[in-house]
Amino acid sequence: MNVIPRDQHCISRTHISDSALKVMSRLRGQGHQAYLVGGAVRDLLLGGHPKDFDIATDATPEEVHQLFRNSRIIGRRFRIVHVRFGREIIEVTTFRGHHDNGEADARANSGNHSRQSASGMLLRDNVYGTLEEDAVRRDLTVNALYYDAGTFEVYDHVHGLEDLEKRHICIIGDPQVRFREDPVRMLRAVRFAAKLDFGIDSDTAAAIPECAHLLRDIPAARLFDEFLKLFLSGYAAATLEQLLRHDLLQFLFPETSELLLEDEHYLALVRAAMANTDERIAQDKPVTPAFLLAALLWPVASRLASQLEARGEPPMPAMHSAAQQTIAEAVQFVSIPRRFSQPMREIWEFQLRLKKRQGKKAAELLEHRRFRAAYDFLLLREQAGEETDGLGDFWTQYQHLAPQDRHRQPERDGPRRRRRPRRRRSNKSE
Repeated sequence: MNVIPRDQHCISRTHISDSALKVMSRLRGQGHQAYLVGGAVRDLLLGGHPKDFDIATDATPEEVHQLFRNSRIIGRRFRIVHVRFGREIIEVTTFRGHHDNGEADARANSGNHSRQSASGMLLRDNVYGTLEEDAVRRDLTVNALYYDAGTFEVYDHVHGLEDLEKRHICIIGDPQVRFREDPVRMLRAVRFAAKLDFGIDSDTAAAIPECAHLLRDIPAARLFDEFLKLFLSGYAAATLEQLLRHDLLQFLFPETSELLLEDEHYLALVRAAMANTDERIAQDKPVTPAFLLAALLWPVASRLASQLEARGEPPMPAMHSAAQQTIAEAVQFVSIPRRFSQPMREIWEFQLRLKKRQGKKAAELLEHRRFRAAYDFLLLREQAGEETDGLGDFWTQYQHLAPQDRHRQPERDGPRRRRRPRRRRSNKSE
């Protein structure tokens, strides 16, 4: 174990949440070990200011829960404790141990046990151990650094500091074994490489193509959670490039992955959507998964809609059918809640409605709740090189017109039908 004293690292207590310091202090006061661990320590050593603070301790979840009335135990695969201070949540985990310890405890009818599938995937991981065991049970070396707020020392059991200096993402232990235990670790590796702008260690990278197929065994609901972490953390553009480089996008959005290789316009659209999302997050503007999902699945939906139109279906029914089929196929891999799939469909179908430029209809579209998202999506399509006959410019200018001037806009949808004169009803009583 490498112990780094206070004068050899840059971590200061002033950059650590008061709530996290309070939790560690109370645990130590009751005779337990307690350390700041994971991303907070990593980011503090890199000079950052983390927002989330996780704590590792030798206290069991039940013991932690007894010490903090403002806490609750969550999780089944591995139980953790959330200690709430207003809107802030401090996550407390018990030191994890080796699986062999869990098998022995299970035979003794203890609740402290692990279970693996035939392929080696961890199904349950409630095995408690020591600080040293906990360090090697974590996934990435840069996330296995511990800070003791009592002694101000940093503990490094797995050469995490060395990898921070090398700017490397490296899995702890045998990469293939660790990826079989939890295939999502491959997604975590590329996500942190993108977030930190690090390279991926050669042994870790080499194991990814060997184990990538195991992601098919991950439940679609869990992959949706990973989708949110991958693309809504402010590093979506870099994450996309990592997923493409390591050929992992196919296990989240298989049809999209295939089409991005075939059509550079689709790839440009998805890249533009990722960059747009990162920019909005950097500016503290709201973002929604529905918009990103609309961009990621647009290649599939738009191509299918074109095929249906070629068979004779009118544009709007074709898009409606294409949207239904695209979503039905996508949720087999990544579970998409209806609160996101419905807006996504509306954004797609709105692309056809935006072609209606007549004064009255255009004014109605402008008031629609999906107009802004659909308009932004239209601009991304144009940015990617898609021909839209000047729709983006039309709607950009139209929004700045005074309400009384909007009906005077020139019509671009072809000649207007002449209304037939209304017939006067004959009065039968005459």
